[in-house]
Order: sequence, then structure tokens, then C-alpha cells
Amino acid sequence: MHAVLTSLIEVILMALELYWYVILASVIMSWLVAFGVVNTYNPTVRTIMDVIYRLTEPALRPIRRVLPDFGTVDLSPIALWLIIYFLMSVLRKLLFAI
Repeated sequence: MHAVLTSLIEVILMALELYWYVILASVIMSWLVAFGVVNTYNPTVRTIMDVIYRLTEPALRPIRRVLPDFGTVDLSPIALWLIIYFLMSVLRKLLFAI
């Protein structure tokens, strides 16, 4: 039973870490678009942006509703990173307690 639980926690930790990098890609992509570095009319860029948006928006939208509006600065990815960091630390402590 411990092996199954340990494996499950490790898979969840890997998924959270991967999602952390997807959020980072979302932030970087939004900066590149804002500064006009990437061409949003390029189909490849548009596809990448769409995939990143579909992966991150369901988690970021509720946070954006709660956080106050800071104009052009979006702090929701930072809040989500903190939530993910907290979840990962709890899961790591749980993993070492098993």
C-alpha cells in the first residue's frame, strides 16, 4: 500500500512541477506578445499560445476574480505559483512521512 501511495504522490508532484513550467511559459509568451517580439499571426505561434491558454486559464481565472485589478500587471501566475509551491511542500512532507 505504501508503494502505491508513494508512487501516486510522486506522479502528482511531477504533474505540479510540469504545470509550474507551463505557467512560466504562459508568462513568457505574454511578455513576448506584449513587447511585439513574436508574430501572433503565425499559425505555429498561435497554436502554442492557444495550448498554453487552454492549460493555464482554468486555474488562473478564479484567482483573477479574487485578486484586485492592478492594470496591466497580472499577479495571478505568481499567486498560482505560490499555491503550487505550497501543495508541493505538503506532498513532499507527506511523502517523507510515509
